[in-house]
Amino acid sequence: MLTRWDLGDEVRVIRNLRNDGTFSGEAMGALLIRRGSIGTVIDVGTFLGEQIVYTVHFLDADRMVGCREEELIGIEEPWTPGAFESRERIAAARILSLGNDLRIPLGSPGEVLRVVREHEQICYHVHFDCLPGRTFAVPESALASLSELNHA
Repeated sequence: MLTRWDLGDEVRVIRNLRNDGTFSGEAMGALLIRRGSIGTVIDVGTFLGEQIVYTVHFLDADRMVGCREEELIGIEEPWTPGAFESRERIAAARILSLGNDLRIPLGSPGEVLRVVREHEQICYHVHFDCLPGRTFAVPESALASLSELNHA
C-alpha cells in the first residue's frame, strides 16, 4: 500500500474525530479532535491489512489519534472552516423550496448529518424535523444556529 504522508508531515483533520471505542479513558462518541486541527504524523500502520492508519499527534490537544487517510489533508491544501458540525441542531435561515409543493419553512429545526466539502464549497446533509425521513443537501448560507434565530 502506498501512503500519502510520511513521518513528520503536518496534516489537518477534516472531520471531527470521535471515540469509536479504541481511545481509552474517553466515553464512546466523545469528541477527541475538532475538525480543522493540525497535527504531525508520528506513525503509519494498517487496520486489518486493508486500510492505512496514521497516528497523528495533535500538539494543541496533546493527543495522539489514529486517523484514516480520508480524514486528513495536507497542511498546504485549501481549508474552509464551516459554521456547523455533524450532529449539531440547526434551523432553516430562509424558506427552502423544493419543487412546486415541498417547502421547509423559515426557522424549521433540523440536524446536520454530514458536512460535505467539495473544493472550497461547504454543503450540509440535513434532516429537518418537519420532513422526517428525508435528507437534504443545504448550503451554509441557508442555515442558522438555533440560538441565532431565537435571538433575532
